[in-house]
Amino acid sequence: MIDTLLSSPFLGLTLSAAAWCAGCQLQKKFRLLPPLLTAAALIIAVLAAFGIPYSAYAAGGDFIKLMLGPVTAVLALNIYNQRTVLKEHFLPVLAGCLAGSLTSMGSVLLLCRVFQVEQALAASLLPKSVTTAIAIGIAESRGGVGGIAAAAVMVAGLTGAALAPLFARLFRVTDPVAEGLAIGACSHALGTTRAMEIGHIQGAMSSIAICVCGIMTSVLALFL
Repeated sequence: MIDTLLSSPFLGLTLSAAAWCAGCQLQKKFRLLPPLLTAAALIIAVLAAFGIPYSAYAAGGDFIKLMLGPVTAVLALNIYNQRTVLKEHFLPVLAGCLAGSLTSMGSVLLLCRVFQVEQALAASLLPKSVTTAIAIGIAESRGGVGGIAAAAVMVAGLTGAALAPLFARLFRVTDPVAEGLAIGACSHALGTTRAMEIGHIQGAMSSIAICVCGIMTSVLALFL
């Protein structure tokens, strides 16, 4: 019975779904960390507590990974829904996203070179500021590790979501367009959820930045 359960893809699917639902409930009730981080911690805890090998979980968890491709394509719908805002601030959006993408990737390359990090790790960290679906594709195409890239994306997202309001006050960023672009460019979807709490314009601009920065980072990665 146990062997059948471990070999079934439903283990990974069920565990992932249950952990996500638990993370959402904990965030609503106790205002804890974002559901993504809580779910990851719960999955690791369950696997460690019951001695379940990662390969058994991945048999079902990889089905979720397959959805990253379609999810990436759906991001185009987000740009279409925000087309009015995009037209109004077209040049600032392009300039801000380009600056954000170059700064993010340039800082990673510089720090990796300073600390003499191996190429595989540098490739994994390079797309840390774009959404997971795009980041994994960029990392693996450059010889990086998808899991490390996903972890780096999560850290960048959590950091941006937590510190965005503080940095906005510190650097006296009062323009909602600039604030939203900055959050989306450096902390993707996790930051965007925080931007939506700050204001409607910030949320819209952060949402646009996710898509535009994802495209720019994919192109820039070809030349770095």
